[in-house]
Amino acid sequence: MNILVINAGSSSLKYQLIDMTDETVLAKGICEKITQKGSGLTHVRGENKYVLQYDMPDHKAALEIVLQTLCSEEYGVIKDLKEIQAIGHRVLHGAEDYKESVIVTDKVLEVCHKNRELGPLHMPANILCMEICKELLNAPQVAVFDTSFHQTMPECAYRYAVPEEDYVELRLRR
Repeated sequence: MNILVINAGSSSLKYQLIDMTDETVLAKGICEKITQKGSGLTHVRGENKYVLQYDMPDHKAALEIVLQTLCSEEYGVIKDLKEIQAIGHRVLHGAEDYKESVIVTDKVLEVCHKNRELGPLHMPANILCMEICKELLNAPQVAVFDTSFHQTMPECAYRYAVPEEDYVELRLRR
């Protein structure tokens, strides 16, 4: 089973394609300077490292380049996108809505859209990559939230020194 792991940042997109039968990293890389001049992809396949220049006006273009590269004759490790059986996304903010990793559904995407303001630099890229994978890949997706780690804190700890108004109106917490 091949799993594509995606970590979309504000101007970057990191990825790994892992064969889970033996946990081998088939390929990995990073798209950098997305939306900027000089954007490019560093793609690693085995011992080979490729630095490729591409125009990446947005994360959609970057992810499409990654998927094309994974399947390309010259740099690829799979023949078809159907060989990707699942996708894992690192997602910045689950707020108080998600306390653990979840299967990405329309409802999850809706909640992520609602939480965009809590991570205005990263959440739009996280959401866009989940939506693109839904469109281009026929595989289940899992969202793994950075905030899950802090969901086990008792209320007295995550509300300590946070004004009530900020907690209610801004959803601010530790």
